[in-house]
Amino acid sequence: MGGLQLGFGLDKPQAARQRGGMKPRSPRLAVRALILDQDRLLLVNAYGGGVSDLWCAPGGGVNLGSSLPDNLIREVHEETGLTVTVGAPVLVNEFHAPEHGFHQVDVYFRCQIIAGALDAQWRDPEGIVTERRFFTRDDLAGIRFKPDSLPEAAWGNGMLYDPLELLVR
Repeated sequence: MGGLQLGFGLDKPQAARQRGGMKPRSPRLAVRALILDQDRLLLVNAYGGGVSDLWCAPGGGVNLGSSLPDNLIREVHEETGLTVTVGAPVLVNEFHAPEHGFHQVDVYFRCQIIAGALDAQWRDPEGIVTERRFFTRDDLAGIRFKPDSLPEAAWGNGMLYDPLELLVR
């Protein structure tokens, strides 16, 4: 998941800098996919080193010199085994943990599956994603997910901005 080790947490280099008292120079940039199939949203359980009850859209940190859509195609394939096309951006969400100096900007894009299917034998090569599942909008009422604006972004119209949501673990 592009170095993301704790779901919506710190990647290893950021955590090391912050333990040493250095603050990151700029926010971390990440991309995420909103994939609806039969009116169900694909979410992943991404928590390095263990399982959490927190669900999020597939995606992760961007690599320098690669476009946001190319980064997202790579991340979705790593985390789900699916190949997608990337459509329009629909949400910009910021997560922060003021006590750690962590700040991440996620850009969410509408995506469509063009190849592959969820396979029980699939494994995330980085070992971060432990589960992948489709959820109906009603299902979301029974799970913990981030960001809070996820249902509105997935099933709504237009572009949303969700500033400085506190990081949760």
